[in-house]
Amino acid sequence: MVHGVPFYRRIGMLLPSHPILAVSYGDDIRDALVAVLNKNGVTAVPCTSFCEAENLALQGLYSGILVDLPSIIKSKGEEKIVAYTLANFFPILRVRAMGGMLVPMAMPGSAKQDKSLDDFLHKTCIAHAARPLRAFRRHPVSLATMIRNNNEDIRGFTLNISWGGLFNVDLQAERFHVGDIVTIAFPEFDFTVPAVVRRVKPWGIQRYAPGIGFSFYDMDDAVEAIFSTITRTRKEFDRDRLTA
Repeated sequence: MVHGVPFYRRIGMLLPSHPILAVSYGDDIRDALVAVLNKNGVTAVPCTSFCEAENLALQGLYSGILVDLPSIIKSKGEEKIVAYTLANFFPILRVRAMGGMLVPMAMPGSAKQDKSLDDFLHKTCIAHAARPLRAFRRHPVSLATMIRNNNEDIRGFTLNISWGGLFNVDLQAERFHVGDIVTIAFPEFDFTVPAVVRRVKPWGIQRYAPGIGFSFYDMDDAVEAIFSTITRTRKEFDRDRLTA
């Protein structure tokens, strides 16, 4: 620090735009992770487990994860699956805390990471496009839809569907706007569900199907029963998690 100005600000280093999740099973180690992040001018959110980090990532935006390597090694069962999922979604730096220092630790196999905390914070986390963790697994199911928007009924079909929402193919997707509230009818099953527009992919912009990403809300028990048939799984067992 020079004249009260932290070094990273004095030389104009960019900082992650969102907090970093600091994960460790040990209280002292977790405190050390948070302290080092704060010292570098980064907001840290302490997590006592990978499942706690997952719950936070489902609701908010984060730029990366700083994790105690021994905690990854000790994780078992659901915790191990969640740790693997988070590592494939976020930039992650695995470290050992040695006094007031954090030493990056590589893992065997294909796992890659930055060689220093500076590179992790000021390069990799900066480049990460922060978005909430997906709650439920996508299912590649094509269902006919009728979307009610601004007193207009629009025919379409799904590219994929999940317990949290769907992607509906539409060649004129730009007629929708993020935040629009609509009602989606599924003629095959004779039910409707309210939804909100989360993203719009116009025709011809990317090499992907044009359309609208919707998220559901206010899904009642009858609709959930039908979704169990469509997805062939129960909601509580269909989290979007990876396995090694």
